[in-house]
Amino acid sequence: MADRSGTETELARVRARLAELDKEQRQLLQELSALEAKQTAEIAAQAKRPSFENAPVTNMSTSREKVELFRTLFAGRPDVFPVRWENRKTGRAGYSPACFNEWVKGICGKPTVKCGDCKHQRFIPPDVGIIERHLRGGDGHSADFVAGVYPLLRDDTCWFLAADFDKASWAEDACALLATCRTKGVPAALERSRSGNGGHVWIFFAEPVSARAARQLGSALITETMEKRPEIGFASYDRLFPNQDTMPVGGFGNLIALPLQHSARRVGNSVFLNQDRDAAAHLRKASRSLLCRAASAPRCLASRLL
Repeated sequence: MADRSGTETELARVRARLAELDKEQRQLLQELSALEAKQTAEIAAQAKRPSFENAPVTNMSTSREKVELFRTLFAGRPDVFPVRWENRKTGRAGYSPACFNEWVKGICGKPTVKCGDCKHQRFIPPDVGIIERHLRGGDGHSADFVAGVYPLLRDDTCWFLAADFDKASWAEDACALLATCRTKGVPAALERSRSGNGGHVWIFFAEPVSARAARQLGSALITETMEKRPEIGFASYDRLFPNQDTMPVGGFGNLIALPLQHSARRVGNSVFLNQDRDAAAHLRKASRSLLCRAASAPRCLASRLL
């Protein structure tokens, strides 16, 4: 009888302790959520875009000035960025949100739990160090570090629009779109992709515009290009970034790899190209990077475009 009473006492003690721990865990999760919200707000405040109109960045500018220009032009979600991963055993590769808790035992729920649904999110913001690592590379594995950007912001706006082209005719099709942009007075720049087998036409805005409006602009420019040049066909056109008008529930929207990545740049890819009318010349002659010609960096107001 005494043993039974002792066991019941122990069970009651353990249950009470578990209840305390459960309460403490809920309190800590609430505190963590509040701190992360504060951190996101601080990051967003730091990411307010300085004006470079009267202070163009040149080859003589400091590395910090060049990186800040890069962050200004290719701005996306300030609280999270995608990073490229590669499994050398299987050959599979892709992108996932950079997170301090990634693969931490007992915390990270991948691959069962999606990053957007995870209760233990500790996403890494795309700060100056991240961008420098993407641009500069490093020793060993870090030389292949590839950062991307989520263009669609939480309020369904964006700082830029990018049109993606691939397949054999990508250069001719992208150049045709650039010609339409010039005709319409829309500044644009062409980047050869990391693989070298495609390209991105970038249009930058001087202030955030709705993703819907930006995508309408891109669709109108592409439609007019196809009407003027029906012989092209635009088989190489893939999609626009952002690829959604509104933020999907529990998601981040489509991502695009940031340009000027160290390893790809060393072999002539992930760079901005001359906008010559001749597609062959366009591919042969890589111009100075966008970072070194900020005075003519493509930027425009939505009121001028729509």
